Amino acid sequence: MSMFCNQCQETARGTGCEFGGVCGKSEELADLQDLLIYTLKGISEIVVKGRLGGTTLYDANHEFIKSLFMTITNANFDDDAIIHQIKKMISLRNELRKNIPPEKISNPSLQQGWLLHDAATFEVNSMRDLTFKASYVGYSAKENVDIRSLRQLVIFGIKGLAAYSHHAMNLGKENDTLYAFFYEALAATLDDSLTIEELLALAMKTGQFGVTAMALLDEGNTSRYGNPEITEVNIGVRDRPAILVSGHDLTDLEQLLEQTQGTGVDVYTHSEMLPAHYYPAFKKYENFAGNYGSAWWKQDVEFVSFNGPILFTTNCIVPPVNEEVVSRIFTTGASGYPGCTYINADSNGRKDFSSIIELAKTLNAPDEIETGKIVGGFAHAQVFALADKVVDAVRSGAIRKFFVMAGCDGRMKEREYYTSFAENLPKDTVILTAGCAKYRYNKLSLGDICGIPRVLDAGQCNDSYSLALIALKLKEIFQLSDINDLPIAYNIAWYEQKAVIVLLALLSLGVRNIHLGPTLPAFLSANVTTLLVETFGIAGIGTVDEDRKLFLGE
Repeated sequence: MSMFCNQCQETARGTGCEFGGVCGKSEELADLQDLLIYTLKGISEIVVKGRLGGTTLYDANHEFIKSLFMTITNANFDDDAIIHQIKKMISLRNELRKNIPPEKISNPSLQQGWLLHDAATFEVNSMRDLTFKASYVGYSAKENVDIRSLRQLVIFGIKGLAAYSHHAMNLGKENDTLYAFFYEALAATLDDSLTIEELLALAMKTGQFGVTAMALLDEGNTSRYGNPEITEVNIGVRDRPAILVSGHDLTDLEQLLEQTQGTGVDVYTHSEMLPAHYYPAFKKYENFAGNYGSAWWKQDVEFVSFNGPILFTTNCIVPPVNEEVVSRIFTTGASGYPGCTYINADSNGRKDFSSIIELAKTLNAPDEIETGKIVGGFAHAQVFALADKVVDAVRSGAIRKFFVMAGCDGRMKEREYYTSFAENLPKDTVILTAGCAKYRYNKLSLGDICGIPRVLDAGQCNDSYSLALIALKLKEIFQLSDINDLPIAYNIAWYEQKAVIVLLALLSLGVRNIHLGPTLPAFLSANVTTLLVETFGIAGIGTVDEDRKLFLGE
C-alpha cells in the first residue's frame, strides 16, 4: 500500500483510498501532501520548543497556512507545486531552527543525537530522497487506532482552519494567537505522551479557534464588502463572452471584476462563489451577471457548456477529462492543476487577470442550462434585522422548527436524501443553510412563512458562523439557558476538511445532537465514534421518514 487517505467523505469503501484517490489525486501526490504536512509538523515543533514568535514568523505564518490549504481535498493536484512548497518549507524550517540554542537541538548521548523529532530535522538532497521520504511519513498502521483517529480529527480540523485563516489574511485580517495555535496543535500531533482525553480537549480547542477564524473572516468580508442582504440572483445567461469564478476567495473575484470593467466580458459565479452576489459592494459591477450551474461536482458537464474561461480561486477542483476544458482553466492561491495556467500574486497581493480576460473575448457566450432566480443573503445581520418577524412567527406557532442543513454537497447517490428531506419537511419549518449543500434544495419551490422564505441561505461554508450567531441571538431573545433548548435541529452534510472545522466550532459553542451524513467520517475509530456520541450526541442519518419523525418528535 503506497498511500492511505481517509480525509474526505467519499473515501474509497468508506475506509480509505489506497490506490489513487476518489478525488482524482494520484498515489504520488497523496504521498507528497503527506510529506508537506510532516514538514509543517516539524516547523511547529521548532516554533513551540524554541518559543519563537513575532517578526521571526511573519513569512512563516503565511506560507504555513497556504501549505495546509494546498492539501485540502480537491484544492491542488499539481505535483510540481507541492514539491516546490515542500522544498520552500524545509528551507524555512531550517532557518527557523537556527534560532534555537544548539544545546536544545542535539544531545550526543541520545541514540539519534537529536532532541527534536525527525520531522524537524530530516533532509532530502535529491528528488529520489524526497519521493522516498514521502512514501512512508503518512498513515501508520502501527499507531494506536484511537490516538491516530483523534490526531486526524485535529489535523483535518487544522486544515479547514487554515483555509478560513487564509481567506481572512487576504482581506488583511490576521490574529497572532491563531497562528500560535496552528503550531501548538500540529506539534502536539507528534507528542506520543498525549492521552485520548488530552487529544479530545485539543480537538475542542481547535473548534474554539475555528470560531475565532470564522469571526475574523466575517469581519474581513463585511467590513470590505458590506453585510449580505436579501438578493435575487439570476441563474440564466447573457449573450456576451464570460468568465466563470469558482472556489471561495472573494478578493480574487473583486480583482477580476475590477479588471473586466469596460471589456465587454461578463463574470459569473459557480458553486460556493454564489454568495458573493449577496454583498452590496459587488452589486455595483454591471458585468456581474449571475450564477452558473450548481455544486462543485457537476463541473465536468457545466464547464463544457459554459464555453468561457474558468478561474479556480480555491478548492473544489474535479480533474477535468476534457482537454479543451483544461485549456480554459486557470488557478490561483492554494489551488493548482497540471496543464492549467497558474496566476501568481505580486508582493501586494495583486493579480494580473489579463490573460483570462483576453481568452474570454475569443470564446462563445455561455450556453443556457436553466433560467430563473434564486434568493439568498440571510447572514446574521440580515436575519437580525428580521428578528421581530422571526420571533413572532415562532411564538405564534407559524414556525415550529428550524433545521440547520449547512455543509457540503458531493457525488454520492445517498446525498439525494437531503433533497428528499427538505421536500418532506412540514410547511411550518424553516431550513437554515450555508455551503454548497444548499444546491440540493435551494431551487425547490418550498414557499415561505409569513413572508420568510423557508430556505434561508447564509452564504459560504464559513458562513455557518452566521448560523451559530443566529442561534445564540435566538437563545438570548427567548431567555434560554441552553442553546440546545431552541427549536433548532442540526442535520448537516459534510465532505471535506472545512466541514470538519465547522463541526468542531459548533461543538465548542455547546451545540449538541448534531446529525452528520451521508456517512460518518472514516477517520473516526469505533471507540472515538462512541466517545463523540456519548459526549456530544453526534449521530448519523437514517431514512428521510425516520429522521423527520425523530427531529419533530412525531
